[in-house]
Amino acid sequence: MNYHSIPKLKEADHVRILCTARSAQKSQLAPAKNLLESWGLRVSYGNTIGKIEHQLGGTKEERLADLQDSINNTDVDAVWIARGGYGTVQLIDAIDFSDSMKVKSTVIIGYSDVTLLHGKLQSQGFASLHSFMPLELSKKPDSSIESLRRALFGESQTITIKNNFSLSSQVIKAPVTGGNLSILYSMLGSDTFPETDDHILFIEDIDEYLYHIERMMYSLKRAGKLKNIKALLVGGMTDMNDHEIPFGKNAQEIILSLTESYDFPVIFNFPAGHIKDNRSLILGREMTISITPASINFNQ
Repeated sequence: MNYHSIPKLKEADHVRILCTARSAQKSQLAPAKNLLESWGLRVSYGNTIGKIEHQLGGTKEERLADLQDSINNTDVDAVWIARGGYGTVQLIDAIDFSDSMKVKSTVIIGYSDVTLLHGKLQSQGFASLHSFMPLELSKKPDSSIESLRRALFGESQTITIKNNFSLSSQVIKAPVTGGNLSILYSMLGSDTFPETDDHILFIEDIDEYLYHIERMMYSLKRAGKLKNIKALLVGGMTDMNDHEIPFGKNAQEIILSLTESYDFPVIFNFPAGHIKDNRSLILGREMTISITPASINFNQ
């Protein structure tokens, strides 16, 4: 699939922060606004910021209108989702990306629950940015912040990790897709599940029972979403849960056991997901993975 690339932001471009899921207040978002402005960008808050509907940042109608208006607004160059949790699924089938995104691609930024938006965008041929949320900024190291800046401004970035699994030396070039495993699992069978054939599939998750991880991996496998991928890239599998009687495998062992019949490399410890050092990935853009005996280099 050929994807419409996200635009490179430049000085005075406009980023809007809004809610598609849980609520956020302006006072909580001030550090993120200050950061973007220090990069020379203009920043505004969507109408959902400050709104509360139980756990959510406004009613379904308010959140949908805020996102759609921001996408359609030719003065808004990027939309940074304030926080995740739950709620974007309520909007997903009503959002219309097609017309406005073809005229002026808007950078959609976020992760976790935002995987729903990423999936819909990739299914329609648009790239998007998997990155941390504004409310997390105070907990993010400089490496995460610099990774976001480089992705937004179109600068290449290279990430290097150790080859701790004796993966054979090779070079893989393919577009990246994926996101939060639980959200991907929830999208199976829908027309917004992203293409995985001939892609590098990225997955991550948090606060799941280990048997849930196995169930979800089995489901992706049975649906044929793993058989034609170029590589499986595994980010944080954070704060996994188990029962009093142990499941018997950790998340890494579960994933390895369900992918051992394939010939693609399975790469763990990629710095993205629900971890402190959450680096930015452009989903729908080609990544080059260079595996050597000692290290694995990722360039995008």
